[in-house]
Amino acid sequence: MAMTKPSTLFLIAVAGAFALLQGCKTCDSCCDDGAWTALFDGKSTDTLRGYKSDKFPEGWEVEGNVLHVLPGKHGGDLMTKEQFDDFELSYEWKVSPGGNSGVIYKVIETKGAAWHTGYEMQVLDDSAHGDGKNPKTSAGSLYALIAPNANKKLKPVGEWNEAKIIVKGAHGEHWINGRKVVEYEQGSPQLAALIAESKFAKIKDPEVPFGSVKKGHIIFQAHGQEVWYRNIRIRAL
Repeated sequence: MAMTKPSTLFLIAVAGAFALLQGCKTCDSCCDDGAWTALFDGKSTDTLRGYKSDKFPEGWEVEGNVLHVLPGKHGGDLMTKEQFDDFELSYEWKVSPGGNSGVIYKVIETKGAAWHTGYEMQVLDDSAHGDGKNPKTSAGSLYALIAPNANKKLKPVGEWNEAKIIVKGAHGEHWINGRKVVEYEQGSPQLAALIAESKFAKIKDPEVPFGSVKKGHIIFQAHGQEVWYRNIRIRAL
């Protein structure tokens, strides 16, 4: 077998390193490292509490390995005790007919609701809930700001959807069932223009301007309609 010259080996190594760096310009190609932490593993809710509360919300219950939003009750949103900045959040969700919930992130506890500060990935029955008529408020959207793209494919109501939220610096992504459906840049002129035209611009006397938080809690919303979450885990990026 012919020997490879040292200079050739060096060039191959440099090319490989360059390709690796190029491949890490997008979140979906950079998220293979880092240990996962279970936020809910079906056994313990120690990582969670209510929004603006030290207790586990009354409107939720644990059913085996599933977190269940109870119908007809408004017991409060469920929130991580810890705050996160750069992360990948992975979870599964399913809704009842007409069900509505959402995962809000970069949340700071203020006198207002959780959505007054954090971005939301919508969880919804698009076919039966009114929000499903508007792409910007449909399942997977950056709620009220950016509609999911054509990659979005939901499972039938009552079946589990896989979802993930990726945040790396100012860059954010929403994924549903293995497909990226939303991406945005926090603080960009484009996103600022969308916020200025949305309901978030009408929040009165905000303690923290909407969308400005860099590190915050993660919220699982309770709207009084049945929704289920499982396999909730997170890792730092």
